[in-house]
Amino acid sequence: MDGIEDRSPRPGPRGKRGYFLLKSTRVRDDAWMSQPEAARTLGVSALRVAMLLANGRLTPAENQAGHAGVTGDSVRAEESWRAQATRRAKLTRLLIDAVGYF
Repeated sequence: MDGIEDRSPRPGPRGKRGYFLLKSTRVRDDAWMSQPEAARTLGVSALRVAMLLANGRLTPAENQAGHAGVTGDSVRAEESWRAQATRRAKLTRLLIDAVGYF
């Protein structure tokens, strides 16, 4: 993706560095989505978005202003998977993700 640079978590006060504990990528604002927006798009809770991030299903990113979120591409990929996956596949993945999250 054009205009992407790898970023590591920054030291400093939490309010100034965002809430990333994961290595993030800086993306253009149009390729970025906040975690609450991702939760609404996917129809899941904020905790489930956190689980998806922790298990690598969503890609952490920050916008040009340095706000934490996810890439829009990873949300669209997750949305597509959810539309095509069977109920059994969704349940299996939820259990695997829950174990991996904790």
